[in-house]
Amino acid sequence: MIVKTTPEYLDLLNRAAAREIQVSAQYMLQHTKMDKLSRKVIAENILLDETTYDAFGKLLKDFAIQEMKHLGAIFERIYVLGGNATTKPDKITIGDSIKEFAELGYKAEEEALELYRQVIEAAKNIGDRETWQMFSKIYSDEEEHLLAFEEYLEIEKEPDLGETPESEWRSIFNPDYIALLNKALASEISAIIQYTNQHEKADGLDKMRRKKTALEVISDKNKASVVSKMLKEVFLQEMEHMEKIAERIYEIDREALATVDPLPEIGNSVEDFIKLDRDAENYAIVLYRKVIEEATKLGDIKTKKMFENIIQEEEEHYWMFDDFLP
Repeated sequence: MIVKTTPEYLDLLNRAAAREIQVSAQYMLQHTKMDKLSRKVIAENILLDETTYDAFGKLLKDFAIQEMKHLGAIFERIYVLGGNATTKPDKITIGDSIKEFAELGYKAEEEALELYRQVIEAAKNIGDRETWQMFSKIYSDEEEHLLAFEEYLEIEKEPDLGETPESEWRSIFNPDYIALLNKALASEISAIIQYTNQHEKADGLDKMRRKKTALEVISDKNKASVVSKMLKEVFLQEMEHMEKIAERIYEIDREALATVDPLPEIGNSVEDFIKLDRDAENYAIVLYRKVIEEATKLGDIKTKKMFENIIQEEEEHYWMFDDFLP
């Protein structure tokens, strides 16, 4: 045993994980909403090659990626310590302007610093030096995020240009169709959480890292490490899918919903991972065929082409997982 933990201590680490899931999704979806905001015709957009939206949007994407790295590290540490990592995020709130994004980000980072001070103190008291060092580094990153958001708290409120008038072309994007696109977005968020969690579980659990054959010793890898590497590559692609789907929803002047559906399932073995992930890809492929079918009926060619490209990659994931089944 590395260090003797308590249920309360592991719960504290899972509270940190839930917060990291929240902000990584929140910042990425806010980033995708920037294109919608930047299309508003205001003087800044006309006169400048790069707008406030471009600059702040890049900051949000960078933060989202960094928060995802924090999440992976926390997941792995929970498994190393013998716990089970959560798959449920704290409440994700998007907002409608740069000022709101900054206020929401500032609040999230403020709450994170408070929570992480508790984690650092608890790690010190329990003698968990690795967790103490890890959260000290994460704390430093979150403090930088807080200070960055603070710079935008007093930014001038963007002018309200009203709703985009409806037209015959925009009327094809009916509520049922938008709900279908948001269901696709929810499935991508779910897959990202599931694959990230499993990737870190395979790396973090001692029983999964053990080598049992001469070939595993010589190659310095086993089935768990191979699958873990594969899962990292897959969830990075799913992050790209999530970004593209959210951008499309905002591009057609509708709202993306930050939900996790279906709920991620992790499993307790590499064999569980493969079966559950194959099922997740099957769910996505069936759902995305429906999206393509509806997009074709409505004449939404751009969305149709986008999902045709996405579904090709999902099928590659499906067969990749299928190859590992007994």
